[in-house]
Amino acid sequence: MISSDSRLSDSQISTSRRELLRGLAVAPVAASVVASPWGGTLAALHRRYDDEPATLARTKEGRSISRFRYHNAERWMTTLEADFLAEPRFAREALHQAGFVCQQALCAYLLDMGFADGWNASYIKQDIAKALAYANACGFGHDCPDTARLAGVLSPYWKWGYYYHDWEEDRPRTGGFIPTTITPLVRALVDRVHDVTGHPRPKGCQRRPKEARS
Repeated sequence: MISSDSRLSDSQISTSRRELLRGLAVAPVAASVVASPWGGTLAALHRRYDDEPATLARTKEGRSISRFRYHNAERWMTTLEADFLAEPRFAREALHQAGFVCQQALCAYLLDMGFADGWNASYIKQDIAKALAYANACGFGHDCPDTARLAGVLSPYWKWGYYYHDWEEDRPRTGGFIPTTITPLVRALVDRVHDVTGHPRPKGCQRRPKEARS
């Protein structure tokens, strides 16, 4: 039987994402990732990627940049969802567009969590798989196997901005992704960023009721 003291202890150490972010926002100095519930997981990622340890510190400026990045993702998402990119022959173009949207969306989340914009620019760059790994390591909660596989195909997404002949052996592989399978995965990721950050959608990008998820 679990004692009432044990239940109380569990309750005390169970910190919600919102409570943690509030604590980071009011901290007088930058809060080290070691002090966060995700310190161990983030430290493992720093070692895996040989990255300089990040410092989480939520600021008004960071929140503002986060909102700007999220709005960028939503606006460019409209191009990805456009009919002219829906045909399978446009898979490479769709992957390049998807890479940019995912980068903006995931960096919006990391900024909202307190990662510095400069740190993202230096260590995330255009690596969507790494951005997703860091986001999930600190509470993003988007553990979709298909999204993880797409992130691997996208990374680094600049490679999809170049033209390759079919005979070029070093051309990037699409992994079987086509626009009709890419777009729903990216839309779900952008919606997740919207949900967890609380950023309002930009004007002109409001989703119609029939498009909203149940």
